[in-house]
Amino acid sequence: MKIVADENIPLVEAFFQDLGDILRLPGRQMRLEDVADADALLVRSVTQVNAGLLAGSAVNFVGTCTIGVDHLDADYLVAQGIHYASAPGCNANSVVEYVYAALCHLDINWLSRKVGIIGCGNVGGLLHRRLRAQGVECYCYDPFLTAEQNADLASLEAVLACDIISMHTPLTTGGPHPSFHLIGARELEQLKPGAVLLNCGRGPVIDNQALLKHLHTDRDLQVVLDVWEPEPEISQPLLARVALGTPHIAGYSYDGKLKGTEMIYQALCRHLAMEPRKTVSDLVQPLADNALTATAPDAWSAVKALIPRVYDIAADDHRLRELSAQSLAGSANFATGFDLLRKHYPMRREFHNYRVEGSNAETWLSTLGFQCR
Repeated sequence: MKIVADENIPLVEAFFQDLGDILRLPGRQMRLEDVADADALLVRSVTQVNAGLLAGSAVNFVGTCTIGVDHLDADYLVAQGIHYASAPGCNANSVVEYVYAALCHLDINWLSRKVGIIGCGNVGGLLHRRLRAQGVECYCYDPFLTAEQNADLASLEAVLACDIISMHTPLTTGGPHPSFHLIGARELEQLKPGAVLLNCGRGPVIDNQALLKHLHTDRDLQVVLDVWEPEPEISQPLLARVALGTPHIAGYSYDGKLKGTEMIYQALCRHLAMEPRKTVSDLVQPLADNALTATAPDAWSAVKALIPRVYDIAADDHRLRELSAQSLAGSANFATGFDLLRKHYPMRREFHNYRVEGSNAETWLSTLGFQCR
């Protein structure tokens, strides 16, 4: 068996080497000739998997180590009898921690704010449960859920009236509720003064040009964008105006990526009618030296000081802005640099890997996922 895999998928050899020969390639540069004689294709969201990539190839299994599948032409795969699998929920915790890190950086204590969530699947649903566990007032917009599934369902207008709006919807262009440009000029005008808008789902769910135009007049709106329209050729003028901008790495925790690899390994084993023989815990040692001490006059100060020690979101923002400055100066290609920031992303471990001692915010930190006494 020949397996072609995106070079950014971690532990590919460790998980898949017993199943076949592995060829690693840049995901955005995969071409028909690269996969013509492959039996299995392992990708991330940057690879468009369709007839243009697979026509006439030997591929009979496609696995994407991501929760989203909008980069897969599902109709084509089904018509060709090609089995495909994704990794739903693999990076949900990583994205939720990104939201917390962003709010800490902006000094926004979410306990005292109304939070709106657009899209309450694996990611938005986890964020909703964590916030509700802390007693946060939440409003959720997801037309595919019922009140029995989510007691905080509300209209889109009610969500847009919140203090914090966090977007976690997949990208869809058809069906009864398409998400493409769900947030445009009209919706942006509905945001309250001083609101915080975060998008960690898919870039085109927000009309980026409408957002840029809106930010020229609404200086109080604080925007956090991890996803853009389009990528990797994002709007650098928009980057200059957002409060935080990162290169589509909200779900890029090491733990989340490992979980994605493991889930696709399990899916390929099922496809081959084999029993999986490996797990992440077999291949990765627990984090050493994971003790943190948090001392602060109050719980919010403790949380705000501790989270950047585990995940420095400001560094992600700085790297993207530095790339933009180099691009505007003519010393770097922005699109290439955007992908390189993702390829060489520093290892980020999730909160549950760390033990916290000496804090007066144990209950709060425990709800966020930290190990506390």
